[in-house]
Amino acid sequence: MTQLRFLLNDQQVALTEVGASDTLLDHLRLARRLTGTKEGCAEGDCGACTVLLGRLTEGGLVYEPVNACIRLLASCHATHVVTIEHLRGPDGGLHPVQAAMVEHHGSQCGFCTPGIVMALYGLWMTDPQADEAAIEVALQGNICRCTGYQPIITAALAAGAAGGQAQDALARERASVTARLAGMAGGRITLARGADRAIIPADADDLAQVLLDQPQATLVAGGTDVGLWVTKFLRDISPAVFIGHLMKDIRVEDGDLHLGAGVTYSEAAPLIACHIPEAHDYWLRIGGWQVRNMGTIGANIANGSPIGDTPPLLIALGARIVLRRGDARRELPLEDFFLDYGKQDRAPGEFVERIVIPTRAGARIAAYKITKRHDSDITAVAAGLCLEVQGGVITDARLAFGGMAATPKRARAAEAALQGQPFAESSFDAAARALAQDFTPLSDMRASADYRALVARNLLRRFWLEQSDPGLPVRLRQPVGA
Repeated sequence: MTQLRFLLNDQQVALTEVGASDTLLDHLRLARRLTGTKEGCAEGDCGACTVLLGRLTEGGLVYEPVNACIRLLASCHATHVVTIEHLRGPDGGLHPVQAAMVEHHGSQCGFCTPGIVMALYGLWMTDPQADEAAIEVALQGNICRCTGYQPIITAALAAGAAGGQAQDALARERASVTARLAGMAGGRITLARGADRAIIPADADDLAQVLLDQPQATLVAGGTDVGLWVTKFLRDISPAVFIGHLMKDIRVEDGDLHLGAGVTYSEAAPLIACHIPEAHDYWLRIGGWQVRNMGTIGANIANGSPIGDTPPLLIALGARIVLRRGDARRELPLEDFFLDYGKQDRAPGEFVERIVIPTRAGARIAAYKITKRHDSDITAVAAGLCLEVQGGVITDARLAFGGMAATPKRARAAEAALQGQPFAESSFDAAARALAQDFTPLSDMRASADYRALVARNLLRRFWLEQSDPGLPVRLRQPVGA
């Protein structure tokens, strides 16, 4: 097939000339003149471009807020794109979320308001009784430069209390939209705009074949990094293979979590909360809600960034990945995948297919993320810590850090300082000193080398304090939304 098809509000769209680098935001504003969706940052940071994206899952049709500025158009095949122009109340007037924003003065200058309304619309549909903590999480990816958050939160609470979800257009049209999207699926799609080419494989087997034929193609999953390559660095990503709809399987087997590489952060969140609850608040600080709805765990790993959010935690837990090339598969510990800055143990035509995460029942686990601002920010230092303690003695220690070296990396000297030692403050002091043997961090715009080294040491102390006395009067960990 050579046609990209999706629903846009109440219309069906069919496009034949689509390039790999075309963004959804440009299509909405320039081709469709739907200018309620704004461009603020062009990097998925401010949320002014937020739209809802409906897609078919095993559980049915799901609508999620996403960033249109970094959502590449080719990734919208067989989805329902909903912009602010589609919102309306049962009587055709303002939607309950819009009406609450007016009544409670939630709009300041107004530029970011459409994106804020769309994020709150997504929450209003999925969590009618959302409390203030849930609202704050939903708004992580929306920056109000007028600092009007309290009226916005008040409006969100009022919209939830007003109800009306069953009468909403997306609820009434759900069966029809589901049928229309189901009719768009199936078969490989090849698109082009001049020499700019995009390929949408039919399934994982088709993906394997595409990469055998074109091993140097750019893989695009959620696009939360690749989108910036296009909007900020003007990189040519053609030919691009769009895989965000693939490898969505999730299962628990023999105490391990098995996640397809295409599982998004949002899709994995309930599993993390259930099986690794110590990391739940960390997980909700990966980007904003829009980014978590787009970004995939497999791509976060495959991208190989030294400040990727998932590798430190997953390495500490002893995660493994399955790589596939054609019909051949191999499994390796995640820590062995990262060879050097920008270099991973992945052959041409090979891709990450699955992640296997041990749940480590009974272990002492923590995950920390240090950033300049609390929400929706890039990591300066990240840490994943997992210790086994028996009879007051540390029998196994796995410590992994991001932002401290050219790759996500285990702190072997610090681990050795803990191994076989009593679970005591002196042991963690020794491990903190040993970190100097493990890392020689760099200074950059996010943090200085000295700051990173100090933070890493302090995170070990923080772990000791939290684990040694859960009844501490000072609360060291502040859950997201609290």
